[in-house]
Amino acid sequence: MTLKSMTGFGRAEGARTNSLGDQWQWHWEIKTVNARGLDIRLRMPPGLDAVERDVRKALQTALRRGACQVALTLERSSDTAQVRVNEELAARLTTDLQALAHKLGTPSPTLDAVLSIRGVVEVAEEPVDETEAAAREAAITKSFGDAVESLLTSRTDEGNKLHAVLEAVLLETETLVNRAADLAATTPQELQARLEEQVHALLADRAEMPADRIIQEVALLAGKADIREELDRLRAHITQARDLLASGEAVGRKLDFLAQEFNREANTLCSKSSNSELTRIGLDMKAAIEQLREQVQNVE
Repeated sequence: MTLKSMTGFGRAEGARTNSLGDQWQWHWEIKTVNARGLDIRLRMPPGLDAVERDVRKALQTALRRGACQVALTLERSSDTAQVRVNEELAARLTTDLQALAHKLGTPSPTLDAVLSIRGVVEVAEEPVDETEAAAREAAITKSFGDAVESLLTSRTDEGNKLHAVLEAVLLETETLVNRAADLAATTPQELQARLEEQVHALLADRAEMPADRIIQEVALLAGKADIREELDRLRAHITQARDLLASGEAVGRKLDFLAQEFNREANTLCSKSSNSELTRIGLDMKAAIEQLREQVQNVE
């Protein structure tokens, strides 16, 4: 099963020539980055409402999370367009401009200047064929499917890279957990001496304390120094993270929550540390967990 990243890029192109010889060309671009949910933003030419509706539906089906930017570029090259010069308007403007130039003592306007005035030259295109327009929109929508496939391939490739990084971080964390467990198992005398010292200090300060209260205090001190529960939970979190990575589902949010649980246990382990070596292990573990947390932000 594969892990998908929220970072990716997809592209597709298409073209269609109608019965009149008009050629339409278009290309799609899709860019996605990480986000808490699915945020779709489209940049498309006007008049393609049906295409926009299908595009949104396709993305909502294909993606779970990510900020998604979609752009469609549509161009037309036509041999059927009719160019018409409004001679009446051109003549009237020429006369008026020549009179104004004579009055101001400036050169008369050139033909190029007159033709550049809006409305003098008009381009009349053939009326829209609804059947042809529908066929063109269908072709544009179909090619968007190719862009989505390209995007999914890109997100999967990035996901494979993320998978390798996350597995490496989990392996490092597991190694640190085992080192902490070995260290805790080999220092019972140090823990015992520490407890005895704290109990003696407790008795010296509170000579009148009842025996059952002393037992409670000793149990509390022993519990604070015991890191076995934290290590067991860290091992359970590592197993759960690996199961999520192997599921092939959209597990980014679950991994993000799990990273917070990792960090909580590592903090507790550091606070219970009874020697400098265990503290160093705890700090290394926190650094690895922070890397885990940063990487899962990109998982879908």
